[in-house]
Amino acid sequence: MKSMTGFARREITAPSLRASAAIKSYNNRYLDLQVLMPPYLGALEPKIRALVSGLVVHGKVELSIRVRELSAPPSVSVDAAAAAAAAEALRALARAAGIDEEPRLSALVGFEGVLAFERDLDSDAIWTALEPELAALLADYDRERLREGAATRQDMERQLARMEAAVLVVEREAPSIEAGTRENLLRKFREVMGDLVDENRVLAETAAYLAKHTVNEELVRLRSHVAAFRAAMGEKACGKKLDFLCQEMNREANTIGSKNAVAAVGAAVVELKDAIENIREQTRNVE
Repeated sequence: MKSMTGFARREITAPSLRASAAIKSYNNRYLDLQVLMPPYLGALEPKIRALVSGLVVHGKVELSIRVRELSAPPSVSVDAAAAAAAAEALRALARAAGIDEEPRLSALVGFEGVLAFERDLDSDAIWTALEPELAALLADYDRERLREGAATRQDMERQLARMEAAVLVVEREAPSIEAGTRENLLRKFREVMGDLVDENRVLAETAAYLAKHTVNEELVRLRSHVAAFRAAMGEKACGKKLDFLCQEMNREANTIGSKNAVAAVGAAVVELKDAIENIREQTRNVE
């Protein structure tokens, strides 16, 4: 089991590259990957995305790369037409303001497009240096997610144990639920029919009513869901499945509560629903 939240950071030192890389993630139903890095490394983005997608299934993931040194000297080119147009615009502005002054070079270079910086990069060489470092970063990140996932699983196991204890209470009190139902039905028959009560009719009606209001089926399904939940916790990317099972367990707990008239069972149902809600909150952070 892995958490959807995690963080890792790594310094990258290679013959052709000095940089730092960091990855962090948050809860999200689908994989939402953002790659932040200098534009001149844009050709590597598909490879980086493939590397991350091979490890992460769900979550909002941000991976950033900051380059401090790169052994690829930049080339600078001048757009003469853009420079001339910028100079003329500055002269027009000076005339309009009544200033007799020629445009300064420092003002011209501030115009977009006057100077263009480019790097003659060997993308394959950079990727050869970058890939193992990113793989190590992702390994650190994955260990962090596994560590948090293990803690989440321990808490879920505690909540499942609470559920099983509550189910035992309901199972123990199930005969009391049926006995109470029989007594209530018999009392209502006597209130309506008095001494004319037909015991056989009461037994038949009670049997039909109990067939619809026994909690045995709910208990069986609830235990089945708990077993399925435990099995699913060992699967990869199990968060959505666990959330679905929580919905099913909550439905059974609600049904038991609606059929109950015994105080001990009512308390057990409250315990059940509280444990299920605690688990469900945790599943929202499970990949």
